[in-house]
Amino acid sequence: MGEMFAGRYELADPIGRGGVGSVWRAWDHRRRRYVAAKVLRQSDAHALLRFVREQALRFDHPHVLAPESWAADDDQVLFTMGLVRGGSLAHLVGDYGPLPPQFVCVLLDQLLSGLASVHAEGVVHRDIKPANLLLEATGTGRPHLRVADFGIALHKGEARLTGTDFVVGTPGWFAPEQMLGAEPDFPADLYAVGLVALYLLSGSRPDVQGLVERFTRYGTPRAPQDVPAPLWEVLGPLLQPDPQARFRTATGARKALATAAALLPEPGPDDELIEVFDQLGPLPPGFGPEGPLHKPSAHSGPVQRQAPTVPPTPAPAPHAATGPSTPLATGPSAPAGFGPAPAARPPVPPPPTSPPHPHPPLHGTPFALAPAPAPAPAPAPAPAPSPAPAPADRTTSDAPRPPSVPTRPYTVQGGPQHPVPPPLPSAPTHRRARRPGPPAGLAIPVLLLALVCFATGVWALTQGGT
Repeated sequence: MGEMFAGRYELADPIGRGGVGSVWRAWDHRRRRYVAAKVLRQSDAHALLRFVREQALRFDHPHVLAPESWAADDDQVLFTMGLVRGGSLAHLVGDYGPLPPQFVCVLLDQLLSGLASVHAEGVVHRDIKPANLLLEATGTGRPHLRVADFGIALHKGEARLTGTDFVVGTPGWFAPEQMLGAEPDFPADLYAVGLVALYLLSGSRPDVQGLVERFTRYGTPRAPQDVPAPLWEVLGPLLQPDPQARFRTATGARKALATAAALLPEPGPDDELIEVFDQLGPLPPGFGPEGPLHKPSAHSGPVQRQAPTVPPTPAPAPHAATGPSTPLATGPSAPAGFGPAPAARPPVPPPPTSPPHPHPPLHGTPFALAPAPAPAPAPAPAPAPSPAPAPADRTTSDAPRPPSVPTRPYTVQGGPQHPVPPPLPSAPTHRRARRPGPPAGLAIPVLLLALVCFATGVWALTQGGT
């Protein structure tokens, strides 16, 4: 089982390594297919910002391999893209050495087509090299190239993350003006295309410093030994040290390449046939063509818990309307959950004329009432003139009562129980409601005022009498 990333991508095996991260073959559990997942290895601010820039790029072109989606899990991030199985141009040259010119023209045409789409979005790749140019596993059919790895790509005019005294890219694969700290521009990518063409035709890495010296001394030098003259008419302008002397657009270079390819001789029957193999190894253990061979448990949805099985409560046994009462269980056969039963007493034969009320067996769980038994029929007349014995459930009977089994609270012991009527509510006692008086804050001033009035009246009467 591979490492699960963000609950969606399951990493299978590493298939490549770049400057800031490693590339894994991963299974996408949502889309049910294998993808290439680039996992960020560094976590500094510049690496994170480049990662965000790269995963934000979206291109819809058959010769561009752009990021499709991204995910984050704790302190790790990744983005995914399509899985390309044919390796890179570096693998192809490592297998066959120098490639036929016609085959190289097909690859260069697809490369320029993809770059035209990237440049149309205002993006400068800045890292065109054989390892970043991938191939589909087409066998002996027409090759299919895809431009990949936009890790240091930059929109034209966008702020750079490095100073002017730092060069970003792969040494030996960037233009001379990049060494001088010039702003990224489209002609720098076209210079790298010329270097890739020399690499495919010669089978070895070109000497950039030697090329710059030759072009500076002789202008456009003669074609190298491995490069056909018509094709050098395209590569010469691409490799000019001065960016103003190069093709300005990838589309213009592609048109010139089509004209040069038409002048090349057709491949003969004795020429070596180039086959693009599947460079990915077999799937690791635990993975198959349709995905992992296991079922992921941590991300397959909520776990369904089964409710505990409760055994059904057995139905109470039917009681006979006549005959002896059903004996209660005693000793080891007492129902589970009840206390130990008392010692058994010898059974008492029931009266022949008036059978006692049968005691129903105790069934069910605690706090469950046993069902009431069917009413007993009227007693039959005694066959002998001897007086009939008193019923067993009468309190005046001298016959010993059957043994009782202790029960839990709120359970029935014996025959049918009659509900006890609730007590009648007592007559309410009516009390005369006390009339509320005025508040103290108001009563005191009123009393004082009344006292003053009373004193004034007494004084007036005294004065009138005199």
